[in-house]
Formats: sequence, C-alpha cells, structure tokens
Amino acid sequence: MRKLLLTLTTTLLATGACSVMAQPAKTANGALTGPNGMTLYTFDKDTAGSGKSACNGPCATAWPPLMAADTDKPTGDYTVVVRDDGKKQWAYKGLPLYYFAKDTKAGDMTGEGVNNVWKTAHP
Repeated sequence: MRKLLLTLTTTLLATGACSVMAQPAKTANGALTGPNGMTLYTFDKDTAGSGKSACNGPCATAWPPLMAADTDKPTGDYTVVVRDDGKKQWAYKGLPLYYFAKDTKAGDMTGEGVNNVWKTAHP
C-alpha cells in the first residue's frame, strides 16, 4: 500500500495533476522577504482585499511588484491580485507586496517610510 501511494504521488507531481506551492515570501529579521531575500513592502494607497494594486506605471518601476505566475496557488494569508496590465502579483493579508528598487542587497530596508506611504511588510 505504501509503495502504491508513493508511486501515485510521484505520478501526480510529475504530470502536474497535483502541485505543491511553497509560500511566495519568507521571514528574515522580522520582515517579509521575496525568494531572492530582498525586503518586501506594502503601499498605504492599496486597499486590503480589493484585489488590485494602486502602484502601476512609473510607480512600479521604483517599487517592482512581487509577481505571481498564472499557475501559482495562493495558500494561507497569501492571495494573488491582478494588476492594471493583467499580470498577477502576490499579496499578504490582502495587501499587494513590492520590492524597492533602491534596496541593493538582501537585508536592505531603505524603503521603510518613503513618502510616509511605504512600509516594510511584516508577518
């Protein structure tokens, strides 16, 4: 029975009939970070749970979104919002997540408090 279950699970994963999704962010130094280890931020002009991002165009150049693939499956406190250009972005507790272009290495948090509307994302 155990061998049958292992074979079935392996087959489902290999064929894509079943997917395992790791969380899109992790925690480092009390902040959410993207898969690249860079700090993630939230934007006060976003409305939690609206399913949209208020940071588009030039804003998204300075504050690149944490993008989600069409095949990503949200879990727990993570959801996916649809951007103005139709691409998908990860959100935490309903708030879209962004990087800051001026952060140059993992652990940088230079976006905290910019224009009094950007905040470091915390779990």
